[in-house]
Amino acid sequence: MPDINFATPSQDVAEPRPAAGEGGNLRWDIIELLFFAYRDFVGDPDQELEAFGFGRAHHRVMHFVYRYPGLKVADLLDVLRITKQSLGRVLKQLLDEGYIVQKTGDNDRRQRLLYATPKGEALVQKLAGLQTTRITKALAEMAPDDAETVKRFLRAMIDRDDPDKVLETIFATNQASKE
Repeated sequence: MPDINFATPSQDVAEPRPAAGEGGNLRWDIIELLFFAYRDFVGDPDQELEAFGFGRAHHRVMHFVYRYPGLKVADLLDVLRITKQSLGRVLKQLLDEGYIVQKTGDNDRRQRLLYATPKGEALVQKLAGLQTTRITKALAEMAPDDAETVKRFLRAMIDRDDPDKVLETIFATNQASKE
């Protein structure tokens, strides 16, 4: 695959299409910035995870299990929007390698509740540290109030009709911190 330099198009790469589209209202500028921001935001942890034979799915599972101790497997499936089969493979590896433990619910023995082990907590902290460094560097180039604007923008991008319990918790936490 050839390297593409977006700053200086070469003879091998066609000029980008004009930004105009359906009425000229397509936000190619924001779309592409989100693509590249996401690529780099997850790229730092991706390199770290590679050493463990883990991928982005492992990162996402570890993140939510760490942040919401006792998260039910059923709720994790809803949060990640992945199949039971996909989660099963990732979860098995994280359980087998001691990053997560699974306990049965106190009231309902059918519930499978997930918790990060100290080993899992250390990994999540390391990955979050890499991402926090990137966020901090980006915010350092902005006015102090811009962080709130960024958070409002990102919250607005999330489908608010999502029945996701973790998402509800995040929004409730954000509301409580404003009051």
